[in-house]
Amino acid sequence: MTALTGAYVPGDSPLHRLPAGAKLLGLLVACTVMLLLGSPVALVVAAVVVALLYAVSGVGPAAAWAQVRPVRWFAAVLFVMQLVVADASTALSTTLRVVLAVALAGLVTLTTRTTEMVAFLERFLAPARYVGLDPFRLSLLLSLTLRSVPVVAALATRVREAQRARGVERSLRAFAVPLVVSALRYADALGEALSARGVDD
Repeated sequence: MTALTGAYVPGDSPLHRLPAGAKLLGLLVACTVMLLLGSPVALVVAAVVVALLYAVSGVGPAAAWAQVRPVRWFAAVLFVMQLVVADASTALSTTLRVVLAVALAGLVTLTTRTTEMVAFLERFLAPARYVGLDPFRLSLLLSLTLRSVPVVAALATRVREAQRARGVERSLRAFAVPLVVSALRYADALGEALSARGVDD
């Protein structure tokens, strides 16, 4: 089964060759460390490290930008909200944590095939069979959830841009309805792809 969402970018970088389990563990550790970093300077250093990881991966600037582009407006709103309730240092730190976490999660999906991620999660979730759950279906669900987040975020960005083009950016209905329709179409296409591969057997 090939990648179902198209997020994976083929390559032969050290990150591509790293096992899926190691990358997921690294993502968990990195996000935990960023939560503990209190200084904006330390988080800027972390941002440089993330940028270097993207450079090493060789996925290209377009793919890298696509990971954080959908959250740019959320990050801007978050920064302003944090300025209202806290100081500039806290606002910058909080915003950087969110953006860097999204960027790192995106890097994992860009350099990891769905098959590899599912295989690792299936082994990790193997004890679930003792309580009547299917480890494969659980692992597939988690993997597709991780990959679907940037897809839905990209859909939201396209809908928002279409709103601005029509001059109805203030209308919640004009945003929510097309987004729900697009998300349902994506889910339907994904379901058909899974069915074609016999996943629902």
